[in-house]
Amino acid sequence: MKKIIVIMKHYFTLILFFSFCSIGWSQGTFLPFNNPNISYEGRIVYQKDAAVLSWSGTSVNVYFEGSAIAAILQDKDTGNYYNVVIDDKMVGKIHTDTTKHGYLLASNVDLGYHHLTLFKRTEWDKGKTLFFGFELPVDAAAIPNPSSKKRKIEFYGNSITCGYAIEDSSGKDSGNGYFENNYLSYSAIVARHFNAQYSCISKSGIGIMVSWFKLIMPEMYDRLDPFDSTSKWDFETYTPDVVVVHLLQNDSWLVKMPLNEQFQYRFGGKAPDSNFIIDAYKSFVSSIRAKYPQASIICLLGDGSITKEGSHYPAYVNEAVAQLKDDKIYTHFFAYKKSRGHPRIGEHLTMANDLIQFIEKNIVW
Repeated sequence: MKKIIVIMKHYFTLILFFSFCSIGWSQGTFLPFNNPNISYEGRIVYQKDAAVLSWSGTSVNVYFEGSAIAAILQDKDTGNYYNVVIDDKMVGKIHTDTTKHGYLLASNVDLGYHHLTLFKRTEWDKGKTLFFGFELPVDAAAIPNPSSKKRKIEFYGNSITCGYAIEDSSGKDSGNGYFENNYLSYSAIVARHFNAQYSCISKSGIGIMVSWFKLIMPEMYDRLDPFDSTSKWDFETYTPDVVVVHLLQNDSWLVKMPLNEQFQYRFGGKAPDSNFIIDAYKSFVSSIRAKYPQASIICLLGDGSITKEGSHYPAYVNEAVAQLKDDKIYTHFFAYKKSRGHPRIGEHLTMANDLIQFIEKNIVW
């Protein structure tokens, strides 16, 4: 007998455990992960029996008619959290674990058609999640996607883009996955505003020249499986209209820390000068341009100290972009937020509105 964990808080009274049989699902339908009515956003590894979700903001989508739906999941760690989104409303949160079992995502929903999204809140260092498929009761059925998103957007970023600590109101700026929520990050908000397919290649602590760990974005950006350096993404499978590069915040701190292990690993005993920084940034943006010859690329900074008065980094980015001589590569800088720690929900909304206005003014897509 399979076990199902109930996590919803708005669609029905909270109950801890159900079995499929006890709610009449023994005659229901199993939709495997590769069913044509199931769609995905983000970079997904497909195994023989499951889809593997790792990157921030990866999502599973299905349209269904009926009263309930469940997902069969198994995590490789215990740090991941997922949002349950029904008809564009975030209605619940799952904390996945290492046992394969079912999670009841919706029950007693209104009659009619519904759009369900299972959205990964947490970044890839929290581990992989296996998605085996959906379970539907006898009165429910999946239906073909009635609409398709024509626009595509991709983000390359650090902890800000991940949504690190976005829901931590304690002031501790916690890295616990419970407080991370990519769905409420500026990047995901922008994608939803434009009804665009969303791809988020981000990792807390990462930089272009140096990170708080050994991996840097030029070594990570082309991976399908972020854990595997040999697993390469096929850039022809997803061609974004707009690419946003939101990096250098971690670099800006680490280049001033000659005793840091990663500083010494990347630079030896000498800090990079302005020409080195400009060339490194230009090289990474050139790599993105080589993958996406037609995309509009936005080189973004902020809202951390990198855009604080006196920072040299806006000038570095402006100079790198000027040297590229590409009229479809733009610069845009968020205002310094003047508060400690990572941006919270309201600050992400401010950034999202700022970037939305910039895109609407400058880019036709």
